[in-house]
Amino acid sequence: MLRIAVPNKGSLSEPASAMLHEAGYRQRADRKELVLVDADNEVEFFFLRPRDIAVYVGSGRLDIGITGRDLLLDSGSQAEEIMQLGFAGSTFRYATRPGTAKDVGDFGGMTIATSFSGLVTQHLAEHGVDASVVHLDGAVETAIQLGVAEIIADVVETGTTLRNAGLEVIGEPILESEAVVIRRTGAPLDDPKVQQFLRRMHGVLVARRYVMMDYDIRVEQVERAVALTPGLESPTVSPLHHEGWVAVRSMVPSKDAQRIMDELYELGARAILTTGIHACRL
Repeated sequence: MLRIAVPNKGSLSEPASAMLHEAGYRQRADRKELVLVDADNEVEFFFLRPRDIAVYVGSGRLDIGITGRDLLLDSGSQAEEIMQLGFAGSTFRYATRPGTAKDVGDFGGMTIATSFSGLVTQHLAEHGVDASVVHLDGAVETAIQLGVAEIIADVVETGTTLRNAGLEVIGEPILESEAVVIRRTGAPLDDPKVQQFLRRMHGVLVARRYVMMDYDIRVEQVERAVALTPGLESPTVSPLHHEGWVAVRSMVPSKDAQRIMDELYELGARAILTTGIHACRL
């Protein structure tokens, strides 16, 4: 049975469970439930603190985990990213009072406060900077005001919180993070159960990005229409009972669907329909 770690709270929790549900796996009905066995799919889910997931997977106690790239790298665990999941995106950056420093090269001898001490220590080492790192569990933007540090490193979304604290973002981003699937470093990926899990998750990602488009078009316009809807392999083209017309079916990116429908209509296509894709295998 495949043993999978899932975030039990925070910004990763609900999107991860929703994606697993779309992939056909059972998910807990009670948030207090810590372990759930999905016997039909031969999977056992463990709902853990997001920060702990990389540790459990890296130790080999669990086969696979869903966590943030930032949490994975900060943990220092023997685990590696094997799939990006496209949600919970964030940017990790340095910030300080205006005039204190311009980039990481100016941090020598300073103190940096962060909730991601492992990640920051590694980043400073990569740039050859000798600075002190203070670990805080939250609200790091107050560390400068209270004299704990001269610099902070934290997740930045709009920057409003930092500006309200009189701080500015400096230097290049430390890390662009998102939710990822992780596996113990060096563990074989050809395990059939692991491959099945990854195929299901990939199927959800594709299904979210595409819609199925159907339309009728005159035979003489088929090549121009197919150029607009090439599909992933090739569209399906079937003759209609009405001579001189064919029906076309193809997957198209959902973000382009309305534009493509307009262009098909201008070509003379009619009965243009789009339907959502709930799951797929490619």
